[in-house]
Amino acid sequence: MADRGVDSSALPKEVRDQLAELDLELSEGDITQKGYEKKRTKLLAPYIIHPPAEPPPRNDAQPPAPSSSSGRGPPSSSSSRYRERRSRRTHRNGGTRDDRYRSDVHSEAVQAALAKHKEEKMALPMPTKRRSAYVPSPMETRTPPDSSSASEEEMSVRRQSAVFPAPSHNPSLQSPDCWINRTTRGSSTSSSASSTMSHGEAKPPSQNQPQPQYKPPYPALYKPHPQPDPHATTSDLMAYSRIAPQETSAPPPDAPARGRRVDLPCGNNTVRGMSGSSVMETADGVPVSSRVSTKIQQLLNTLKRPKRPPLSDFFTDDSEEIVEAPQLDPNTPKPEGRQIIPVKGEPLGVVSNWPPALQAALARWGATQGKSPALTALDITGKAMYTLTYGKLWSRSVKLAYTLLNKLGTKNEQILKAGDRVALVYPNSDPGMFWVAFYGCLLAEVIPVPIEVPLSRKDAGISQVGFLLGSCGVGLALTSEICLKGLPKTPTGEIMQFKGWPRMKWVITDSKYLTKPSKDWQPHIPTANTDPAYIEYKANKEGTVVGVAVSKVAMLTHCQALTQACSYCEGETLVNVLDFKKDMGLWHGVLTAVMNRIHTVSVPYAVMKACPLSWVQRVHVHKARLALVKCRDLHWAMMAHREQRDISLVSLRMLIVADGANPWSVSSCDAFLNVFQSHGLKPEVICPCATSPEAMTVAIRRPGLPGAPLPARAVLSLGGLSHGVIRVNTEDKNSALTVQDVGHVMPGALMCIVKPDGPPQLCKTDEIGEIIINSRAGGTMYYGLPGVTKNTFEVIPVNANGVPIGEIPFVRSGLLGFVGPGSLIFVVGKIEGLLQVSGRRHNADDLVATALAVEPVKTVYRGRIAVFSVTVFYDERVVIVAEQRPDASEEDSFQWMSRVLQAIDSIHQAGLYCLALVPANTLPKTPLGGIHISDTKQFFLEGSLHPCNILMCPHTCVTNLPKPRQKQPVGVGPASVMVGNLVAGKRIAQAAGRELGVIEDQDLVRKHQYLTEALQWRAQTDPDHLLFVLLNAKGVAVSTATCVQLHKRAEKIGAALMEKGSINTGENVVLLYPPGIDLIASFYGCLYAGVVPVNVRPPHPQNLAATLPTVRMIIDVSKAACILTTQNLMRILRSKEAAASVNIKTWPTIIDTDDLPRRRPPQIYKPPTAEMIAYLDFSVSTTGMLTGVKISHAAVSALCRSIKLQCELYSSRQIAICLDPYCGLGFVLWCLASVYSGHQSILIPPFELESCLSLWLSTLSQYRVRDTFCSYSVMEFCTKGLGMQTELLKARGVNLSCVRSCVVIAEERPRLSLTHSFSKLFKDLGLSTRAVSTAFGSRVNLAVCLQGTTGPDPCTVYVDMKSLRHDRVRLVERGAPQSLPLMESGKILPGVRVIIVNPETRGPLGDSHLGEIWVNSPHNASGYYTIYGEEGLQADHFNTKLSFGDPHTLWARTGYLGFVKRTELLDASGDRHDALFVVGSLDETLELRGLRYHPTDIETSVSRAHRSIAESAVFTWTNLLVVVSELCGSEQDALDLVPLITNVVLEEHHLIVGVVVIVDPGVIPINSRGEKQRMHLRDSFLADQLDPIYVAYNM
Repeated sequence: MADRGVDSSALPKEVRDQLAELDLELSEGDITQKGYEKKRTKLLAPYIIHPPAEPPPRNDAQPPAPSSSSGRGPPSSSSSRYRERRSRRTHRNGGTRDDRYRSDVHSEAVQAALAKHKEEKMALPMPTKRRSAYVPSPMETRTPPDSSSASEEEMSVRRQSAVFPAPSHNPSLQSPDCWINRTTRGSSTSSSASSTMSHGEAKPPSQNQPQPQYKPPYPALYKPHPQPDPHATTSDLMAYSRIAPQETSAPPPDAPARGRRVDLPCGNNTVRGMSGSSVMETADGVPVSSRVSTKIQQLLNTLKRPKRPPLSDFFTDDSEEIVEAPQLDPNTPKPEGRQIIPVKGEPLGVVSNWPPALQAALARWGATQGKSPALTALDITGKAMYTLTYGKLWSRSVKLAYTLLNKLGTKNEQILKAGDRVALVYPNSDPGMFWVAFYGCLLAEVIPVPIEVPLSRKDAGISQVGFLLGSCGVGLALTSEICLKGLPKTPTGEIMQFKGWPRMKWVITDSKYLTKPSKDWQPHIPTANTDPAYIEYKANKEGTVVGVAVSKVAMLTHCQALTQACSYCEGETLVNVLDFKKDMGLWHGVLTAVMNRIHTVSVPYAVMKACPLSWVQRVHVHKARLALVKCRDLHWAMMAHREQRDISLVSLRMLIVADGANPWSVSSCDAFLNVFQSHGLKPEVICPCATSPEAMTVAIRRPGLPGAPLPARAVLSLGGLSHGVIRVNTEDKNSALTVQDVGHVMPGALMCIVKPDGPPQLCKTDEIGEIIINSRAGGTMYYGLPGVTKNTFEVIPVNANGVPIGEIPFVRSGLLGFVGPGSLIFVVGKIEGLLQVSGRRHNADDLVATALAVEPVKTVYRGRIAVFSVTVFYDERVVIVAEQRPDASEEDSFQWMSRVLQAIDSIHQAGLYCLALVPANTLPKTPLGGIHISDTKQFFLEGSLHPCNILMCPHTCVTNLPKPRQKQPVGVGPASVMVGNLVAGKRIAQAAGRELGVIEDQDLVRKHQYLTEALQWRAQTDPDHLLFVLLNAKGVAVSTATCVQLHKRAEKIGAALMEKGSINTGENVVLLYPPGIDLIASFYGCLYAGVVPVNVRPPHPQNLAATLPTVRMIIDVSKAACILTTQNLMRILRSKEAAASVNIKTWPTIIDTDDLPRRRPPQIYKPPTAEMIAYLDFSVSTTGMLTGVKISHAAVSALCRSIKLQCELYSSRQIAICLDPYCGLGFVLWCLASVYSGHQSILIPPFELESCLSLWLSTLSQYRVRDTFCSYSVMEFCTKGLGMQTELLKARGVNLSCVRSCVVIAEERPRLSLTHSFSKLFKDLGLSTRAVSTAFGSRVNLAVCLQGTTGPDPCTVYVDMKSLRHDRVRLVERGAPQSLPLMESGKILPGVRVIIVNPETRGPLGDSHLGEIWVNSPHNASGYYTIYGEEGLQADHFNTKLSFGDPHTLWARTGYLGFVKRTELLDASGDRHDALFVVGSLDETLELRGLRYHPTDIETSVSRAHRSIAESAVFTWTNLLVVVSELCGSEQDALDLVPLITNVVLEEHHLIVGVVVIVDPGVIPINSRGEKQRMHLRDSFLADQLDPIYVAYNM
């Protein structure tokens, strides 16, 4: 019966078939509701008789029939019209539901719970996706609900009214409590008649009422009230509802600014003054219209909701105590009953004609009742294909047994012996072949192991099936010819070797291949004993597949117990829809059936998909007495029943519901009864049962007497269940679970309930526990796994005192339940579906049911949803994964996800950790079409699930974080700290390099304390000594400079400056050159002319827009009077392209130094004092600050001298430099050191490595260089690019055994993993593992440490990260948990002293503390070069004093945190060596939860999380941790990274990530030294300039 005016019986059969096919597609989720409506309307169009005009929506707007809420059936006088309408509804809304979880009461409860939340207004920030990465969401084009297309009209009105009742004038209709109460009152015994009647109860708005049609820009988690007071101001409204007005598709620019500001307690933002001002600006001076900042503001709003267990406010500083123990709620319900008494089943009767073994029964029927039908198999259309008689079954089984034992090998060898295990591989569509194979194995006394047919190498769980076959020692597989042809083959035609499987021999069991035994051969049929009869496979929670061995006597006893419980009689007919290879399908449909000569009609899964009503038709045709089904089959039959009027189920005496133990089966049973009672179905024949592979049948309901009252239901509180306690639900009707009983214990069995975890202690009567069974009819062991067997099959329960209650062993069933009144058994879940979250137990099925009650028709497929838990940070976290419909918009999905979150929080009081939606048909499936949970979980954890939408909610569900640390007020004076340190025997953390000592080359230095003098002296005394060699990409020297050449070039430039530039002494001149000798000559030219050189990196010709503004900025800040550059660069500076990004008309004088006339300056300038400025060093720090420091002539000489001593540099030495020569130590080594020490420098511009990767390494080998300097970027370039080519380099003759020291020049913590990889990779080329070391410099002192040629090797220590976050240093052993390896940053240079200071109190610290590194040395910089001359900063950073201890020495603050450790090594003077360890920049540290974190530690963890993460960077914004990761894989991996990044940061750093941003490779800005510019990144993120692939806002 279809639409109004169409009589389905009048429709042609093919149309009816097409309609049934459509219905099935819809229920399976293979077609959308809209598509369904469209196709259906098209099919029915020719047959519609138009009724009198009646507005269609009215049909649903009428008040619903009272029957639905009162739980009675339809009124007896109901017309067919009523039934038609109800059936259409059942189909419309309910038809798309997954069979197992249909509960209208629960749907209503969920809707009511969601409605309760509508007072709280919260907008969740929707994740941002790059438009190219997905189809644009049709948000702009979507019609608002009230104007939706006609076919969906009833649906949308009804759904809206159910999910969020519109503002209505009738309060009784609007209050969710009233309709919930009304429903639950009536339905504690039976669920409502149709699956959607209950939704009509909130009356839909009539036409004149406003429809809820707002479209928030980000789906609101909580729906708004009826509109607030119209006189309220807009800003009030914004603050009130936090939802933008409906017209805007983007939030108003100032929404977060005008809405209530969230002032979260920020981390300690009192950064060092150096960059303090700038940091504050970037944090708060964000353009408010920025999309990102609005979203973060929304995120902060959602986070204002307090977490459930309030965190204690104080911090107990115990390094071992990481996790916050959850506070026990005093109101937690506790069991109060007495200890349970074991429940005994009725005695198992002895019947005289029961056979001594199951094979004997088959032999008997084969001989005496040969013509009697044993099995009817159906073809794909549902028609009978063949009937196997007992005679045929017996003769074929005997033939197979004979063949297996005698005909497989050669004449002399027997391949199979009794007791060997054999795999049975038969499709579900071929029960006959399976029966013959199974009984053939029993007769041959080999042990059958039925498994699913493998379809491909990539089947879900295929390797686990291999584990089963291996543990059972299976080497032979029986299969049919057709099945064998369908198995995947190798190109040579052999059957593929499946992943994890042992080698298999395949045997075809079709009759034509079997040998008839000789007359005298008879199979041996012994009396049933304890040897295994068959092995049934079972997948456990982790996905491992094990084999439950069932002994011959257990198999027989089980058949006898089932016969007694179900009162089987000879010759009855049984319709079986279940899988006949295992469980109930095997026990009833194959084994017990043969024992009782029952005729089984087997309905395969494929037939059910094509014709859902086929099993009901078979019951009708065969007048079957019994049917064996699952809820799914009840549900499908209900949907398709209207095609058939003339069906009678009156013959059924028992409808066995195999998954009746699922608490959600009750509504399927009720609904099926409601529909089919009129077809003769008797209420008392529905018999739910509970089973498990280990205990086999645990309980089954016996058919009741006609007219007897049906058993009562239990309405339990979900809250009580989560604490393992049975409480009848009275208070909160929303969180109730209605459970039906599964009958009584099996005959001859004894049952107890024990605690599911820990020792098997007996439960109390009001406590939920695991059902354990003692019976002769149950599994005996997990085959081949004796260790696991003991815990499951040999359990002896103990009482409250731990004393065993007896001797007899029980078997664990894996079912959770309790014994109700009258010894009825109730099951509330399975151990494998149990999620233990924060000490409470939740059942995966219950969560699925709640999720599906949130009206997901438009968003996800109902049958394809997986719920599991993952262990993150010492607790289980709930994850839900569902398949999203292709037509669901981003917004719908997000809306649905946020509502599911809320519903589960409301009903189960459980926080969801992650909710992921994946594209349709991508979840791994089990052979019968369900979702393979353990594989799904595996994919989730390894990052290969590829979701298309994800919502992480760590903030709400992680409640066991350590308590935040409260900084103690500094009440103790610094001096007492020092005394305390001395008393405790701690050293003050300080260290010094050796003395600069007496100058050995007196003559040179006394005369030349200026570099200009040194160069002139060298040009006179050793004019032809080669100082510089510049190489190109081919390794050819393109330019060289001897002492005299350099002097002459410098003179030319000096003269040009004096003539052309008309520049005064002491003015600043910018040098703009590519790395090379011109740069060096111009530097000395400036010194000769008495001006101050400012070295600037030239703009990149391909990227002027990004690089030219920095050049302009330095020129402006330094107030340069003139620019020296090359012709090429001069053209670029004046080009049109340059004009696009800067004002090119205002450049200072530009002098091109390429072709200068040969002139000498009138005189060479000599500064009056060495304290005069020699040059300005400008650099962008990692925090994005541009700072210029003044370097005096005295500092230059002292620094060059210090380096000369440390590295033993003399005229005869040669060093290779592969560094950028623009600032810091790189510039000193490139331009200054050679002129001072006279050694030869081979210059390798780093950009040349792009065209020839091996340039640097081959130069070292070719020139036999002993000392080389490089940057991290160069090292990383070589490691990544040449790592695989070491053999090739070796063949070219590259040999690095000459290299004595390779120093990485940097201003950061040594990158240990990179230097290790580099040393390891190039060890084959002769590189010594001791050669690689690092240097450390900062803005205030360009070189604090530098590994020299003498002195001990750099040492590595392992420190405890937990202590480090408290600014303390605790050394631990390598490999200790939470340990961090740190390498010494090179030896402290001669003349340098360092001390570790508390940045707040400015007092010196002991050597077990982390503090700021302060430095005192003759080569400290003189101060910042600032336009405004901020004297405060000047004094603070360059000339500061300790607050006590040594109050006279002037120190400079490096801005880096570190510590000093005395090592066991000896230095040159024979004293123990003090090593300086740099941990990170103070400005970059993140203060979160009162602890200090270093970004690089978090980044290291993040980079390990997934193979597709190339690089990552972290920063904070208003107390949220933001992680930006570069994705080097495909864009479909982007969303996989979100949970993995969140997990790893939570596990290793105990922090919750607020925002995860996935970007393209190369987006994270890196400066010339290879350091990440995190603050630049942060500014770009907040200004929405990153073009991210995906942004996830974790809630």
